[in-house]
Amino acid sequence: MPRKAHLLLVDDDPNTLASLSRAFRLAGHEATVCDNANRAIELLRNENFDLILSDVVMPGKTGMELLEDLKKAGVKTPIVLISGQANIEMAVKATRLGALDFLEKPLSTDKLLVTVENALRLTRLEDENRELRQRLGKHELVGSGTAMKKLLAQIERVAASETRVCILGETGTGKELVARAIHEKSPRHDHLFITLNCAAIPAELIESELFGHEKGSFTGAASRHLGKFEQAEAGTLFLDEIGDMPVAMQAKLLRVLEEGEVERVGGDKPIKVNVRVVVATHRNLEELVKRNEFRSDLFHRVYVFPLTLPPLRERPEDFPELVAHFARQVAAQNGWKEKAFAVDAIAELRKYSWPGNVRELRNVVERLVLLATDPAVSAADVRLALPSPVSGGASGGTRSGTLVERTEAFEREVLLAEIRRHNFHMTNVARVLGLERSHLYKKCQQLGIDLQSLRKPE
Repeated sequence: MPRKAHLLLVDDDPNTLASLSRAFRLAGHEATVCDNANRAIELLRNENFDLILSDVVMPGKTGMELLEDLKKAGVKTPIVLISGQANIEMAVKATRLGALDFLEKPLSTDKLLVTVENALRLTRLEDENRELRQRLGKHELVGSGTAMKKLLAQIERVAASETRVCILGETGTGKELVARAIHEKSPRHDHLFITLNCAAIPAELIESELFGHEKGSFTGAASRHLGKFEQAEAGTLFLDEIGDMPVAMQAKLLRVLEEGEVERVGGDKPIKVNVRVVVATHRNLEELVKRNEFRSDLFHRVYVFPLTLPPLRERPEDFPELVAHFARQVAAQNGWKEKAFAVDAIAELRKYSWPGNVRELRNVVERLVLLATDPAVSAADVRLALPSPVSGGASGGTRSGTLVERTEAFEREVLLAEIRRHNFHMTNVARVLGLERSHLYKKCQQLGIDLQSLRKPE
């Protein structure tokens, strides 16, 4: 599944530019051409390219000088130099200056296409290494209990296919990690895994994020931008919180899923894409369809293989593994001494309802590793680290007390989790919970949630 590349061709010979650009277009790539080094530098300021191919001998600035200037400027795009007057000294110098390759004219189309593929593979490896570094310390799929064994078996079954998966589950259950596991176990694992949180992107920008835009297509579009679909070519695109996607955008997404092509904002031609789409939501899509908040035709496109993640409260047997995993992770990440958790500490953690699920557990483990003074974390340490129960009696949160007390405690936990998840963007919180904004503020007041205090740094 070859990936399309956006190439910059630099040569003062118009015939060479014409033949090269035609060869690359026939191979499915996109080529921008220019006839001098200074123009190439201007283009690189405003556009992103996967590979630069430049002639060496040109009027004004040579290809070798262009290579030097770009490397000094910190340009990471791979550069291949081409010359009809090649010699070993020139090739060695080009390599020392940082050229990916040095090709001799006349050019072989097959050799050029192999060079492009090598450049794309190099870029992909660098992207994956950067992504792995960014992922250091994040959650992983951990647990060997019944629920996790069932989930992992389902992942194995569906990963090998091209079936569209809809991952369902509460906030913090690890939906993105499941999507990533599906990608890594699929035939597409050698290509990129790209994510987009539909709830985090403003409605007016989501089309550009998904499909990309051309330079000058709207105010602020200073250069061409490849959307998530093109970035994920031959790989997997994960659309998180698809239930929050605006209805108008749903129609455009449906067309892409049906036709297998996108059109950039401001573009005038469709672009074929080969992407596996995996979606996720914590909302009930069937209810959204009934309320006309989610298109039924899109629902049937994405809801082919629903995969429901168990909440943490239904995975009691996984607590020892999860806690040990997070404790090791946090200690290694911060250079702290690793701490054990006493049996009664694990038992105390199991008692809590965990509205934020695995994500919340990791945060609590980090707090405990930081604050506990003894070599082993105790049950008393856990009680201090967990959220306080609702004021007004020893209700113990949602675990005991009257029905009203338990209901209020649960509502408070849900509100706090959503407020933090949406970074205090109350309009988004209200929309997700199906409340009027004014009603949301009243509810916070009734439940004793002080938004001003929550915003203050600890």
